[in-house]
Amino acid sequence: MLELSQLSHRYANGTQALDGVNLHIPTGMFGLLGPNGAGKSTLMRCIASLQTPSEGSIRFGDIDVVREPEKLRQVLGYLPQDFGVYPRISAYALLDHLAVLKGITGHGARKDTVETLLAKVNLWDVRKKAVAGFSGGMRQRFGIAQALIGNPKLIIVDEPTAGLDPEERNRFNNLLVEIGEQVVVILSTHIVDDVSALCPQMAVMVGGRVLLQGAPEVLVQGLQGRVWRREIAMGALDEFRKEHQVIAHRLRAGKTVVHVLADNAPDPHFEAITGSLEDLYFSIVVGARHRAAAAASV
Repeated sequence: MLELSQLSHRYANGTQALDGVNLHIPTGMFGLLGPNGAGKSTLMRCIASLQTPSEGSIRFGDIDVVREPEKLRQVLGYLPQDFGVYPRISAYALLDHLAVLKGITGHGARKDTVETLLAKVNLWDVRKKAVAGFSGGMRQRFGIAQALIGNPKLIIVDEPTAGLDPEERNRFNNLLVEIGEQVVVILSTHIVDDVSALCPQMAVMVGGRVLLQGAPEVLVQGLQGRVWRREIAMGALDEFRKEHQVIAHRLRAGKTVVHVLADNAPDPHFEAITGSLEDLYFSIVVGARHRAAAAASV
């Protein structure tokens, strides 16, 4: 169990990246959803002991992460948003080097670790190829391989499927599910479908705060009977927003399809739809932005 209590962080320039974050994360896949700038990457760096929070506590089992970062690093696997690699070094050689850095110094044990992980992430056939020449999906799978060195108990992956094609994204997600059966895996992302498909528990983060936490299917139930859809003219969206709480919109065949949050049908042109996790996420993000704008205007 990973527990975060009243975690806050303010950067030297005054930016409040985290504001009183409380989270309880059990074994398994945990999705952290939020738009760009929500504070997700700052939170991941604090959990990974790469950054000391300004206030609050982080505990992973018996480990006080803030006070004992070296203990956390012994059981941590981390795939950051930007995973850099050395140029012209093969996948096998680089993973071998990273295994040494993680404390696996015995040649036999390191050989077993490297070969097992390359096979696990389906990179054995390209083990002699330079990682710098890998596709985005292959590089992400290599990133997971390095994160798994030493059998970590806590794994953090930050925006891992951004930029991947559908096939690579599916392959990568299947790998995460397999890993998440026995350890804590935190998936930080802004891709709603990934959380919906992979994570039995999740949280939504906006503006440095956690605004919602729980099981996706339970959280979505609160939307039922409150999401409505209709088509409007392409240029009418701004005016429409003045009268309705628009949580999402898409262009379709020359029309704009809007989803609106309301207790009753706003007018006879609306049809009721089953609320999705995407509708829930957008309703939280839009609501937070409206509150922030209202507070700023006071």
